Amino acid sequence: MPKIALLNQSGQNVGEFELNDSVFGVEPNQQAVYDVVKAQRAAMRQGTHKTKNRTEVRGGGRKPWRQKGTGRARAGSTRSPIWVGGGTVFGPTPRDYSLKVNRKVRRNALRSVLSQKVLDGQFKVLDKLQLEDMRTKGMVNVLASLNIEGKAIIVLSEDNKNVLFSARNIPGVTVTTVGHASVYDLMNYTTLITTVDSVKKYEEVLG
Repeated sequence: MPKIALLNQSGQNVGEFELNDSVFGVEPNQQAVYDVVKAQRAAMRQGTHKTKNRTEVRGGGRKPWRQKGTGRARAGSTRSPIWVGGGTVFGPTPRDYSLKVNRKVRRNALRSVLSQKVLDGQFKVLDKLQLEDMRTKGMVNVLASLNIEGKAIIVLSEDNKNVLFSARNIPGVTVTTVGHASVYDLMNYTTLITTVDSVKKYEEVLG
């Protein structure tokens, strides 16, 4: 089983923590990660785009000029797609962009991302993360103690309002829970900060 340094929120090493091989020590499957991230990004699209075709554009009911005798091309409506102000041919219409991904693939992708974070040294485990009040300064001190550079995601086992509100004004830092952290979220941040309880939850669900 892979071992990782167990830290406290002051950045001090307080021991070693063993990770489950079947969750944090698998061979990363890049295809599974790609498929899941693609599906999650597709699901974010609203799909409410819409253009009007010639039947939906207001007006155009009267024939612009008579059929014969003018020397011009025959025309039946000013809302024809070849006219300025006319309808659009084959324009976008509302649709659902969501893609189906099997549960096994989703879980494999999550294991792959977690294992990759461990391999890259971007996975930090704290014995606990507790703040006395909702102050940004408290979270800034924690991140500084852990030598966090770049974007970071903090994954907790359950909601913690003090941690959530202390981190929300810090650029590039987000707080979520094990049940809400998606593959896309984990991929979008450089460092993954979690707690012993969160790791046990991951191992319980994915092991």
